[in-house]
Amino acid sequence: MLADAAAAERRVALVVGISAYTNAPTLSNTGNDSKAIAALFKSIGFDTVISRSDLGVVDFKRTVREFLITAENADVAVVYYAGHGIEIGGMNYLIPMDARLSHDYDVDDEAIALDRIIWALQPVRRLRLILLDACRDNPFAAKLRSASRSPTRGGLAKLDEISADTLVAFAARAGSISYDGDGVNSPYATALLRHLAEPGVDIRIALGRVRDEVITMTGGRQEPFIYGSLGGATISLVPQLGATNAAPASSPQAAPPVSAPALPKPVGVNPTPPSAPPAVKAELPKAALPAQPAPETTDPCVRDEARLARLRATPAPDEITNFQREVACKRLRPQVQRLFESIVSNTALPPGGNAAPQAAPKQQAQNESVRSEDACTRDMARLQSVRAEPTVEAITKLERELGCERLRSQLRRLRESLAP
Repeated sequence: MLADAAAAERRVALVVGISAYTNAPTLSNTGNDSKAIAALFKSIGFDTVISRSDLGVVDFKRTVREFLITAENADVAVVYYAGHGIEIGGMNYLIPMDARLSHDYDVDDEAIALDRIIWALQPVRRLRLILLDACRDNPFAAKLRSASRSPTRGGLAKLDEISADTLVAFAARAGSISYDGDGVNSPYATALLRHLAEPGVDIRIALGRVRDEVITMTGGRQEPFIYGSLGGATISLVPQLGATNAAPASSPQAAPPVSAPALPKPVGVNPTPPSAPPAVKAELPKAALPAQPAPETTDPCVRDEARLARLRATPAPDEITNFQREVACKRLRPQVQRLFESIVSNTALPPGGNAAPQAAPKQQAQNESVRSEDACTRDMARLQSVRAEPTVEAITKLERELGCERLRSQLRRLRESLAP
């Protein structure tokens, strides 16, 4: 259904995810993120999608050169990178899997300069988009601290000069870090999967929605940022249904030229001029096109992973129950089940749980029951807080300090719901 709308454009993408670093901590979500983003580009009809993972420096440079050749005659080119990125002396670098970076002067040989990526996209005609989920903590900072150039810090450096028709989107603003996340995808990748491929939505609006969602997901700790500028035309990765990116010169009817401005008005509220009724009537059949349901452009697992991440952040038993019936991605069904079990109270146990000794006198048992209920009330409040933003560390701490035994199974299920 998107073939006619995208026929006038050639769209290409390069997706790179680095996870298994040799000399730095492994990143748990970058592999998932890059695979999901690559699947998204394929699902919306990109002509070429080059997807690579865990590249060494030589292979990384070769891949950039391969993409340079691929993007020569493209109208739209997108680069997505998930992995470590660092800033040295105001320059940004993407870190391959085998980088050592013992000294600052190693960076030119062992890392990929962001400027190299921007330069590779120069032949692209209409939109050059670079998405960097690479603003994490610098794992090489201790080695580079005594280097001759200015010291490194968390995050990437801001970009001052970017060529026209180019946007570089950071997962977090300059000098701040982004988060790998505790769900299936990072917060930035989750928001990209939800908003990047909305039909007819300008890329600047889509990235603005990504920014708002990441700020919400991280409680304001991470704010994506965009550098660069585009012209006044609407540029979307997925054209609006029933519309094309070509100039509106091909009209099959012999309508007078004045009818062309009336195209957007059937869905507006402003009345047309008295002289325009014939043109409005001629365009009425086209007004129904935007109301048609958008095609499913995302892989079921990508969609379900994003929905599961939302439910982990704001769990509701009814919504999780509905999700159990509707989940299409088979590999996620055990995680959804475990998340549901972590929410539902264990009603099989008595109010005192296992805390009350069986052989204790009646009065002592009653006292123990009261104390146990107080502990359960306190622990339930803490469990609700952990559910709102689940991390392995927070769950482990609550397990150690848990006083209400009947909540332990829910806590265990919440931990299991985070596992892939």
